[in-house]
Amino acid sequence: MTDDDGTRKVRAGRRTVEVKRVDKVLFPGDGGAKEYTKGDLVDYYRSVAEFMLPHLRGRPLMLERHPDGVDGPQFMQKNTPEHYPDWISRAEVAKEDGTVRHTVCDDVATLVYLADQACLTLHRWLSRTELPHSRLRSSGGTPIDRPDRMVFDLDPAGDDFARVREAAGLLGELLDELKLASALMTTGSRGLHIVVPLKGEEDFDQVREFARDVADTLVAAHPDRLTTAARKKDRGDRLYLDVQRNAYAQTAVAPYTVRPRPGAPVATPLTWSHLDDPDLDARRWTIADAVEQARTNPWKGVMSRPRALGPARRRLDALRG
Repeated sequence: MTDDDGTRKVRAGRRTVEVKRVDKVLFPGDGGAKEYTKGDLVDYYRSVAEFMLPHLRGRPLMLERHPDGVDGPQFMQKNTPEHYPDWISRAEVAKEDGTVRHTVCDDVATLVYLADQACLTLHRWLSRTELPHSRLRSSGGTPIDRPDRMVFDLDPAGDDFARVREAAGLLGELLDELKLASALMTTGSRGLHIVVPLKGEEDFDQVREFARDVADTLVAAHPDRLTTAARKKDRGDRLYLDVQRNAYAQTAVAPYTVRPRPGAPVATPLTWSHLDDPDLDARRWTIADAVEQARTNPWKGVMSRPRALGPARRRLDALRG
């Protein structure tokens, strides 16, 4: 029930979270797009929480906030404000000149609270504050320095999603040759992410170097269609294989997070068979139907098959001659 002042008390797990101004429009219905309010955002995150939280727990977050909606100013929040409730988890991680106290989303109440704060998009680290003990013993170092995800960002020069689908198929085939499990996700913006689960035995520099070598191998085979050039002016109309997210303190959009675009599109996991759908695009799912897609469990069995990169490195070196 919503109070006269626009406040609603939302039950979220064992907690009740007070959401203010639930009728505030965050996604205007411009250009034929559907209008969505803060209340709609809260309802979506509460509904998708059981599918989203396994991809968030233990990971420092960078929060993309739009207090006045997608047409207003936005800012990226790393440090957790002092006024956030004590029950929200924090992770203090090192940076060059000190530390950052990131928010960590471990439960549905935190997810609802962040929605109340107009955090539209959650950008997650590719490492966690903790790894299973068996992995820690073998890896050495600290878990936050050892990513358990590797991400390839397929970024097209324009809105030609057919090129994205083609590049994803090529990269998926190469990862299969390297015997690395991989999963697809729309970004909710323009491209696709390919996510590879890792055991957390290598540090960020090793993972990024491996990802770059994989991308370079693919570019060498298809130089007219793909590129790893970081500068846009050097890419032409080629699709950019971006591996820069595989670095310490860098982030990638979390599965099932909302993107600040008209119609509230969602970064949505999907199966490899979806590449056969000519109607697929990066904004295929929104907060209206992403939960339905989540219930199909598109990444079933993939994230539970992490690999160390040593054997894959040897296979890649052999392929490259």
